[in-house]
Amino acid sequence: MSPDRTGRGWAERLSRVESRNITFLEPPPPFWTEAAGARVLDAEGREYLDFTGAFGVAFAGHRHPLVVERIRGQAGRLVHGMGDIHPPAVKVDFLEALTALMPWPETRAILGLSGSDAVEAALKTTQLATGRAGVIAFEGSYHGLTLGALATTHREHFRTPFVRRLAQHVHFVPFPSTSGEAEQVLGRVDEILVTGAPVPVGAVIMERIQGRAGVRVPPPGFVAELAARTRSRGALLIADEIFTGMGRTGALLATDHDRVVPDLVCLGKALGGGMPLSACVGPAQVMDAWPPSSGEAIHTSTFLGHPVSCAAGLGFLEAMQSEDLVARAARLGAQALDHLTAALGGSEDVVEIRGRGLMLGVELHGRGAARAVRHALGRGLLLLPAGEHGEVVELTPPATLTRDELAEGLAILVEAIRTTADDR
Repeated sequence: MSPDRTGRGWAERLSRVESRNITFLEPPPPFWTEAAGARVLDAEGREYLDFTGAFGVAFAGHRHPLVVERIRGQAGRLVHGMGDIHPPAVKVDFLEALTALMPWPETRAILGLSGSDAVEAALKTTQLATGRAGVIAFEGSYHGLTLGALATTHREHFRTPFVRRLAQHVHFVPFPSTSGEAEQVLGRVDEILVTGAPVPVGAVIMERIQGRAGVRVPPPGFVAELAARTRSRGALLIADEIFTGMGRTGALLATDHDRVVPDLVCLGKALGGGMPLSACVGPAQVMDAWPPSSGEAIHTSTFLGHPVSCAAGLGFLEAMQSEDLVARAARLGAQALDHLTAALGGSEDVVEIRGRGLMLGVELHGRGAARAVRHALGRGLLLLPAGEHGEVVELTPPATLTRDELAEGLAILVEAIRTTADDR
């Protein structure tokens, strides 16, 4: 008997072999089989317009030709190397290309395979550089689910099952949305930095725009003032740019909007062009807190600097620069924000429309966002709900999508929000 190729059939097969905590299968989701540009095809032959960018990874679009060309070429020569013992040459090429884009005169990097890897490296770096293990993070933060990163991730849904394993020296402060809130938060940060109780603070970690929390944007001036106060107390500012970095917000790094140069930056998602690749990057004077290798690295992994991922990263960087995707994200994002504001700004069901570049959110009352996302899926548009209660429709499409695709997706989204509001 041939296997059931419907979504239900794929879901049943997956449920028999994967931990039940991983994939939500009711109703069965689309099982992807192919993607290119801003389009995705599922196992039943249905086509979707992707406004998720696959969690923001496909900033240069799915299967970008320059990325695919690099992957194919590298896979035909060297699939795996020995990253910290006998390094693949392509790792050097990639690191040179990446660090040349960073804001410091001399930049060092630690590569990884996930955003969590980059955060773990950054947290270790700050402890080596400052001698302090304490951390300040923000309510609503999402920095990953490995144990070190999870300690700085705020949502109780992720933390509660493992709280007894987590470091207890992370302080959470509110993420401000107004200038008045910002002053209060900065005062609290000052207090924690000064008292250093119970463990002196060596790092403040922040997403410039909180993604999973619902595209939350701090008020103007907050990031610059946070950086100044953090450094005045001898601590370091870690910018978690895993979601926002490499152009998504219309600047190479989202902190560029604030004219702030962080002490460390975590990169991921878009960086590998679809392949697993991340990096913790920073200036030499901070990164050189790591001792020279004595032949046994104290922070490494088997697949560090994986040749195919580094080759894909080079393809992504080439695409980002040659097609000016950063400027394109700024332009398309402004158009999308204007369109959504005009179409939905007066709706009593819409709390706020916000974001920057191609990282936008439409906050709705109640659980309207989840309903709108389901409705849009039925119309062939991929979206994700965000926010602690799924109250925000999040838009992070590829920067390579056409104006027609942007208009098509926005029309479906607006119709979905209006329809689900009428159904309440």
